[in-house]
Order: sequence, then structure tokens, then C-alpha cells
Amino acid sequence: MTSLPLISVDPDARGRRPAMPPRHLADLDLPGRQALVTELGEPAFRAKQVSNHYFGRLVRDPERMTDLPAAARKRLAGELLPTLLTPVRELACDDGATRKALWRLHDGSLVESVLMGYPDRVTVCISSQAGCGMACPFCATGQAGLTRNLSTAEIVDQAVYLAGVAASGAVAGSPPRLSHVVFMGMGEPLANYSRVVAAIRRLVAPAPEGLGLSQRHITVSTVGLVPAIRRLASEDLSVTLALSLHAPDDELRDELVPVNQRWKVSEVLDAAWDYAATTGRRVSIEYAMIKDVNDQPWRADLLGRLLAGKLAHVNLIPLNPTPGSRWDASPKPVEREFVRRLRDAGVSTTVRDTRGREIDGACGQLAAAGDTDGDSRAATA
Repeated sequence: MTSLPLISVDPDARGRRPAMPPRHLADLDLPGRQALVTELGEPAFRAKQVSNHYFGRLVRDPERMTDLPAAARKRLAGELLPTLLTPVRELACDDGATRKALWRLHDGSLVESVLMGYPDRVTVCISSQAGCGMACPFCATGQAGLTRNLSTAEIVDQAVYLAGVAASGAVAGSPPRLSHVVFMGMGEPLANYSRVVAAIRRLVAPAPEGLGLSQRHITVSTVGLVPAIRRLASEDLSVTLALSLHAPDDELRDELVPVNQRWKVSEVLDAAWDYAATTGRRVSIEYAMIKDVNDQPWRADLLGRLLAGKLAHVNLIPLNPTPGSRWDASPKPVEREFVRRLRDAGVSTTVRDTRGREIDGACGQLAAAGDTDGDSRAATA
């Protein structure tokens, strides 16, 4: 059996690996939090109280935790709710409905996440790694390289923070409650497998254990790490799998998605169909439309043959501009013809909204570049 690839994080000049952040309650399940609180000399039920503030009320300020003894508030918050994400810069567009946040982590790493408000839902796109090691040449994040994996709590804290933004009423015209989370920000989620799965469990567990989202409203993206896809199918989760395919043939996909050199299109799709069969969840096939690269009619026809009759939906993504890229989005007539051919093959197909493009907050744009003043050049999916 093929083992999951090891995604290494380069040590620093002294040969040390980047230190992970301090322990946070979101790193632990509720029994783990209770054990920690007991070690601190407090009754175990304090863990539930602090967890209710964080997940249920979206509160992290100890002064607002008035059900805790005043003498214990700061100490408990300090041990259970250390600062993981420091806001550096927030940008908004679409009349405030799309908001991109740039965060600085404890070690100086930068990551980004995006909140998107719609009339019927609020979605956040979160990062699972600082940078990305998959090296897809059309993606700003992939070109930046990998810094390190995020901790479970660093992943969850993005969603909780932005859930608080939604709850504040800052996203006009949208519900005040976060409902959807997509792991389509910086990084390859399945290369940080154990922490991403733990984060999903926190997101879907009801308060005070977690944020209480529906599993069916969680989407996990991958470029196609086959062993990890098969492992995810065994987790008893019903999250949506989004496969970043981008080419139906191995010759081109080897270039656009370098991991294809290890797991070919047929292997990746077989794993995706097994995931669909096990979970009953339709697989989302992500396909960036790149002018004169992967948008030819014959590739649409080949993709249609590969997907016909399968539990799949194609999400075509107009390529978003990134600094220095030699590629551009497919012209609209070419895009429409691609859609027509897929639908004629019986494949459900839509074109993704390109919201957030003007703040570098659209798919493939997240790069989290920043200077000491917090200037950011790019964003997420």
C-alpha cells in the first residue's frame, strides 16, 4: 500500500524546525480540556464554561466571562485561549460581503482567510498550512512554497474569528451565523491530515465541544493525495471532497499539478469515486480555466467521458490573475463552449463566482505576502 507522502518543513539556519504554537482549547476534545483545567487546580466544569464562551458565544475576552470567578478568568483564558492569530490587515470588497484577513502567527508566519456573505449563507475559506508544498505553477500560494503546517487550533481559530465577524452584523444582507467552511485557502489540507481532520471534528461538534456546523457544509479540497483521500473516506465524516483536477490528461496534469507525477488521473479519480461511494457525497471537480492551456474542446470532451455517470459536479474556475503569471483566464466564449460540452455529456457543471478578485481574495491568489507594516499582496479561494 502506498504511504502518504511526507511534506517536509525546511529547518531554519540553525537546523531547527519551526515551533508549533501554544496549546489552545481547540487542540483538545472536551475531556482533554477538562483534564487540563483539573491540572490547573480548577474544577473540570470550568472547561465547559470557557469552551461555551469560545465556541458558543464567540467570546475570548476573559473580562466578558462573568460566570468564571474573577481571580481565575485571566489564568484560564491564558492557558486555554492563547492568542494564535494576530490580525495584520483586513480588506473588503463587494460592498463588504467579501472580507479577506491577513494573520500573523506566533512565529511570524503569515496566512490568509476569506469570509464571503451571501443572502442565504455565510462561508469562510480557511488555510491549513502557511504556504503550500504542491508547487502548482498557476497558483500564488503554491509558488510561495511551504513554511509549515498549521495546528488544529490555528485552523479552527480562523473560522471562529470570522464567525464572530458575521455575528457582529458586519456582513450586510447575509445571515449573522457562519454556516459553511471550505478548506480552500493556503496549503494542501490532506498534507496536514491529522490536524485538518481534528479541526473538522471541532467545527462540526455542537457547543461547547465545537462550533456546531453541519458536516455537509464542510468542503475539503485536495490536489489528489490518493492515500489520504482513501483514509478520509474511512473517517465516518460526510464532508464534501473537492478534487483540484485542472486537466483530464496526464501529460498536461503532470505540469499543472506536479503531484500527478506520483498519482495519475485514473488513480485520483478512482479514489474520488470510492470516496463518493462510501460517503454518498457528490465529488466537486475543480477545474481552473486557463487560456490555450487546458480549455480546448477535446479536453472538455475527455473530461466529460471521465465523469459521465459519476457522482460528480464540475466547478469551472476562471483563472484569477497572480503577480508575474504567464497565464490568463479563458475567453468567455471558450468557457461557454467548455460548459456546453460537459453538460451535453451529462455532467453537472457550473462556473465559480470570482468574488474577491480585486482584493486578491479569489481562488489561487492567496500568497500572504506582507511587510512589517502589514501590506499584503494576495489571498485565498
